[in-house]
Amino acid sequence: MQPLQAAMNRIERILQLLQTAPKDNFLRHALALEYGKLGEEAKARQLFEDILTEFPDYIGSYYHLGKLLERTGENELALEWYAKGMAAARQVGDRHAYGELQGAHDELAY
Repeated sequence: MQPLQAAMNRIERILQLLQTAPKDNFLRHALALEYGKLGEEAKARQLFEDILTEFPDYIGSYYHLGKLLERTGENELALEWYAKGMAAARQVGDRHAYGELQGAHDELAY
């Protein structure tokens, strides 16, 4: 199976699952990652932003949203999302995520 077809199949399957669980953040995050792989940055960005607006403690999406924003040249906004993610990670005590977000932030800032 071709990579593009495989990605489309994964997207189809995730969309089917989301019909029964539309607020499942794991599925929405996975869908955003798949869209990102296909270069559909706007769809991926919207999903990440929706997740983080509704569930600011879904820590993993901060990193991926920041990286997406870096790819699209929106570095200042990426820094803002990394900082928000660091604050959220600190609040829930997730040191690993905090370190990853801080590393991405610092690498971009300097």
